[in-house]
Amino acid sequence: MLYYLFEYLEQQFQFPGASLFGFLTFRAAVAIILSLLISTIFGKRIIRFLQKQQVGETIRDLGLEGQVEKAGTPTMGGIIIILATLIPVLLLAKLENIYIILLLVTTVWMGIIGFIDDYIKKFKNNKEGLKGRFKVLGQVGLGIIVGATMYFHEDVTMKEKLPQEQQNVLLAENPNISPSKLFEEEAKSTKTTIPFMKSNEFDYADLITWINPSLGKYAWIVFILIVIIVVTAVSNGANLTDGIDGLAAGTSAIIVLTLGIFAWVSGNIIFSDYLDIMYIPRVEEITIYIAAFVGALIGFLWYNAYPAQVFMGDTGSLTIGGIIAVIAIAVRKEWLIPVLCGVFLAENLSVMMQVSYFKYTRKKYGEGKRIFKMSPLHHHYQKSGYHESKIVTRFWIVGILLAIISIVTLKIR
Repeated sequence: MLYYLFEYLEQQFQFPGASLFGFLTFRAAVAIILSLLISTIFGKRIIRFLQKQQVGETIRDLGLEGQVEKAGTPTMGGIIIILATLIPVLLLAKLENIYIILLLVTTVWMGIIGFIDDYIKKFKNNKEGLKGRFKVLGQVGLGIIVGATMYFHEDVTMKEKLPQEQQNVLLAENPNISPSKLFEEEAKSTKTTIPFMKSNEFDYADLITWINPSLGKYAWIVFILIVIIVVTAVSNGANLTDGIDGLAAGTSAIIVLTLGIFAWVSGNIIFSDYLDIMYIPRVEEITIYIAAFVGALIGFLWYNAYPAQVFMGDTGSLTIGGIIAVIAIAVRKEWLIPVLCGVFLAENLSVMMQVSYFKYTRKKYGEGKRIFKMSPLHHHYQKSGYHESKIVTRFWIVGILLAIISIVTLKIR
């Protein structure tokens, strides 16, 4: 809203300083500052409100050190993250941008699912919360909305570089030619990026057109299925990672900041040309959303770091996972998720391995055996005697390493 106000003031009155809001970097800086202020200043008030409503965490005694002391700590703190993200975005972003609209829908959609889950747990005295099938149904629904919008909406396009021979001709004619002249016209595409590959673009349509080229008209089905899988996997991964103080929020901030770099370079034709990556028009506006989201996550850590004064609950963790998935899909980096979201992946795999191996050994030997002392993975290290603050810090370090590896994929192929 402020963006449109200052745009009007600049156009009509040449208001001093109004032109600053036309710069992406300025709006991103304001967004992260504003979200930090909202999450830290108003976060305390929200925590007090949750305490008055007796929205305290019910702790099952799993034999973990320091676990019992956390009983009664307010949950549903994901509300802080959601509000601190949405307010700066509504003020500073171009609200007609299709990517911003998708992220706003994602935040509200997943926030509602997480809130219902937390509400059932706390106010209906049902420790199981929202049944798993309904969570999955909500994730699938979001995947369909995002996938269908990205496939069919006219503003979701990309520009590919001209064939090298044609580029050479144009450069020979004019060595100072604008980078935009080296790209083809905007077009709809189901292409994405495969990391570490020399020819790193992959078209989802190829998954069915190899059978018969005429099947290309059904590529939208393949694309939507991929989106559903990514949204479901990442949101569940974030949910499992939210198990000890500061782990999910800190890890997610690292991931989202990295995706912000991808969004910025992918939406800038000069950097797209230099890095030889696909140029995605209008996707750079996501940078505003990412800046606000990172500020909200870091601000939330003010109260969620050990010892936590509030937990994010499913209201926060499911929302975080959904947002990360949609951003990755928007910038065509969903195949980088196993690397960038490696912490989420490890947490997910640890649970799957633990459950599968226990069922297998129980069926074969009559007694279930475990691979880990406890799953998800962070609980295994707690059982091994590590303090949770040390576990969180080391997971953050791993997350930073994975983020650096992800960034260098821009050049390493």
